[in-house]
Amino acid sequence: MKLTHHSEYLDLKSVYIKPVKNAFASNDLLSKQWEELNYLSKPEFGKAVVEYQRFENSLKGANVDVSHFPFDKDLSIDSIYCRDAAIATDFGMIICNMGKEARHLEPQVQKKEYNTNNIPILGEIVSPGTLEGGDVAWLDEKTLAVGHTYRTNEEGISQLKSLLAPNGVEVVVAELPHYKGESDVFHLMSILSPVDKDLAVIYSPLMPIKFRNELIKRGFKFVEVPDEEFDSMGCNVLAVAPRKCIMVEGNPKTKKALETAGCDVFAYKGDEISVKGGGGPTCLTRPLLRRVNGEL
Repeated sequence: MKLTHHSEYLDLKSVYIKPVKNAFASNDLLSKQWEELNYLSKPEFGKAVVEYQRFENSLKGANVDVSHFPFDKDLSIDSIYCRDAAIATDFGMIICNMGKEARHLEPQVQKKEYNTNNIPILGEIVSPGTLEGGDVAWLDEKTLAVGHTYRTNEEGISQLKSLLAPNGVEVVVAELPHYKGESDVFHLMSILSPVDKDLAVIYSPLMPIKFRNELIKRGFKFVEVPDEEFDSMGCNVLAVAPRKCIMVEGNPKTKKALETAGCDVFAYKGDEISVKGGGGPTCLTRPLLRRVNGEL
């Protein structure tokens, strides 16, 4: 039986998350770290616990097997955004090397968890290469899109290609803009969320023309996020099955556009766990296994 599978939109079977109690840990830790990690403001621990429980319940309500990354005293509160430290593939996990220095220990901590649970490892990105999971998105079974950003550099992309090419996977590079600079969290998945084989949520103003045209050539239709819903993470949408989506509350235009496109959408309140730290539902999850028509 497979333990890992690469897709952004097939029926989600198993996922790792890192609950607030294991990541934020306490109000004291939040007070110490939120400013240096560039959060918009300090998350309120109690409210964050409640928000996260509702988010986790939405995954369990979709019949997803949920596992928890444990608390680790050496990791920062950013570890709640657990997608970034690894990439799931049909051939095992790829362990990333974080572009944000404050998060550099996360990949090896995740690797230890995977090894403990006999989850296969395909390979690792090593220095001077950097690669973060938020910068990659599977377009189809044989195509992985990767953003060249301040968090993911050319050497990291080169190593990624070397790991996947022997398995017949094409890596398509999207050259992302400077936008708010090196300290900002700006990943490929800040502007792209595939929710079906031919439907993606995108924010066109920051989408590279060549990459946007590539998506069109591959048959994708778009749900366009309006300007006023970009900062509230309207573009960060997690598919738990084709056109069955989870997103952050406060993006009514994007939610309506998704529903018009035939999507079933659940919106969770994410002021503390998502908006303040810049990490939506895709960031909060490390999907492992997805399935086609119930088959693993």
